[in-house]
Amino acid sequence: MFTKHVPARRAGGAASSPSAPKLVLPFEQRQKARQRVRLAGGFDAGIQLPRGTVLRGGDRLCAADGTEVEIVAARERVSTVWCRDLRRLAQLAYHLGNRHVALEIGTGWVRYLADHVLDVLVAQLGLTVVHGEEPFEPESGAFGEHRHEHGAGREARAHGHGHAHANGHAHPHPHAHSHSHSHAHPQAQAHDDRAVFGNTRNRDREGSA
Repeated sequence: MFTKHVPARRAGGAASSPSAPKLVLPFEQRQKARQRVRLAGGFDAGIQLPRGTVLRGGDRLCAADGTEVEIVAARERVSTVWCRDLRRLAQLAYHLGNRHVALEIGTGWVRYLADHVLDVLVAQLGLTVVHGEEPFEPESGAFGEHRHEHGAGREARAHGHGHAHANGHAHPHPHAHSHSHSHAHPQAQAHDDRAVFGNTRNRDREGSA
């Protein structure tokens, strides 16, 4: 069972050992703190890390007996958009970010997991999508470090909060918080984004006239 996570930056940038077991995972699995996995050598293992842990290529996992495994970011089907106009690239990143899309950002390009609907929206901005297979390492802010699990049909959660006062006494205060969630269908989202992108392009034309 691997219970310790050593990020690549803390591992001192040491060269990868050819004999070290490798664990090849796509981005979706690298977000899971607890799971059963199969190492490259065919051995099964378990991972139990603090919630919110996200594994990156080059990170290492350690077991209590000293066994280590190196994380390898799997090559995945991705869409990459190159653009020399940084303003247009920033507009694209802004609109994709509004859809909570995980984005990997480089110099003059942005990348996301291949998605036909997103590709269409990008094309409507007048940009070109290049498809390929690459390791996907998005910005951490795109998916967050904390996730909340909601039970089906649950509309409210009760949380107990303890408030400490200067006299040294702590008083717990239960609070009920109501959570409202709305889910938009992909077709509706695509329609909304087309309208947004269309308005953006119209403003650009008016500004250049």
